[in-house]
Amino acid sequence: MRVCVCRSYRAELLYDHQLFMMNMNTALPKEMHTFWEKETCNQSSPSKKPKPPKPQNAITIAVSSRALFNMDLEQDIYEQQGMEDYLNYQIQHEMEPFAPGPAFPFIKFCSSSEEVMMDVLLVCVVQAVEAVNTRLRELYPDSEELFDVVLMTSNHAHVGLRLINSINHHQLFLERFCMTGGNSPIGYLKAYHTNLYLSADSLKVREAIEAGIAAATVFSPGKITEVPETQLRVAFDGDAVLFSDESERIYKAHGLDKFFEHEKAHENKPLDHGPLKGFLEALGKLQQKFYAKGQRLDCPIRTYLVTARSAASSGTRALKTLRSWGLETDEALFLAGAPKGPMLEKIRPHIFFDDQMFHVEGAAELGTVAAHVPYGIAQKIPPKKDGKKDTSARQLE
Repeated sequence: MRVCVCRSYRAELLYDHQLFMMNMNTALPKEMHTFWEKETCNQSSPSKKPKPPKPQNAITIAVSSRALFNMDLEQDIYEQQGMEDYLNYQIQHEMEPFAPGPAFPFIKFCSSSEEVMMDVLLVCVVQAVEAVNTRLRELYPDSEELFDVVLMTSNHAHVGLRLINSINHHQLFLERFCMTGGNSPIGYLKAYHTNLYLSADSLKVREAIEAGIAAATVFSPGKITEVPETQLRVAFDGDAVLFSDESERIYKAHGLDKFFEHEKAHENKPLDHGPLKGFLEALGKLQQKFYAKGQRLDCPIRTYLVTARSAASSGTRALKTLRSWGLETDEALFLAGAPKGPMLEKIRPHIFFDDQMFHVEGAAELGTVAAHVPYGIAQKIPPKKDGKKDTSARQLE
């Protein structure tokens, strides 16, 4: 995934922040003071964009346009007035860049906007990912094994000019687009050699997983948590995320005691792979490049296994499975059924993947960007009905 937040973009955010503070004289939350102080200190002149890697060599993450920009107004026009009015509006406003919204709106409404909060956190992820690429280029100047990002959107090509203008305006390092004119973009993911697909549309995420692509639905946290800028931290659940849901099925059908018996009897038999095994493998491949240079303890990528399994009763099989794949995580946390949120709050990952909404919601409440992986037996349980209208089928991602 190659993403880059430019210096001038950060300067724009600071400028908006300064104007707001002069006019409103409003106190900021402590965590936002820290964010802006760091950004003020880190400003520098823009540098030349590096050449993007070839797709077959890169670690590619596909993101939807609505995960990158705030397009709520345009989405409302599409839903209420239809496609033609939507396209006409986009063309009429194509010289107006989409707002990323991490500065002024967030400060003004003090964390009331979910989309704005996600944009703030996207800046943090971008910084960490680009830090990894910078380190890789220093160690391996001719290598194309780098992170890359593709904008994967179901928008019409007419909207492409506004998207391009927005990306150029904010100087984001994002060169590859896929615009499918209302059709699902999922069929193009393999052509782009996608290692991970992130979207706010759960239906498209399910479609991607069914096509064999690692994917997750991203949820914004209940508060801002400061995450590292120079080390990318990724946390994974085990069953039905890295591993198959084989053991989870035993637990659901026969209870905890039978689950422990099953895991003990099969501890030397590796579990089958889950939907995000390939993404961990891709991260591990990049980590090995740092290890080869003697930088294991200073690696800018750190991975975590955060599982509800018990260590003594069922942890052996999980660790032996990873070893049989030639993979590892830097840290393994066996919580024996305890809530994951408090532990993730200490880890401060950039993203956490889990197959159960209970854990996703618990992590998000405590400030972790959590992503739901809709895979396995846990998805057979009907979701709670909240009475909200389902408009996912009409969303332009």
